[in-house]
Amino acid sequence: MAYAKLGRDSAARKALFRDLATDLIINERIQTTHSKAKALRPVVEKMITLAKRGDLHARRQAAAFIRNEVADQEVGKNAVQKLFDDVAERYAERQGGYTRILKVGPRKGDGAELAIIELVK
Repeated sequence: MAYAKLGRDSAARKALFRDLATDLIINERIQTTHSKAKALRPVVEKMITLAKRGDLHARRQAAAFIRNEVADQEVGKNAVQKLFDDVAERYAERQGGYTRILKVGPRKGDGAELAIIELVK
């Protein structure tokens, strides 16, 4: 087994990663369980690598995965535009390692290990 199933079937897992990746791109920092953060990291890194490539095919591949949500109300940017315009520009000189996972501690309700995953500045 090369990946965590997270107690979901493949469609639910893909939907979870789409939502978490979109939220991470928009907010640049989210709190989730440690296992979800570890499983999300390669997904987000691939999206940023596509954004760094910057061509039309890469933009369409990213748009097929990332949800069409508004990232910036004033400017009217959606998540894909923010990824390609802002995030890709920030990591133009960096060769990977775009995310950081910080452990927070156990969740009150069920004791699940929480973590913050964020984009490196």
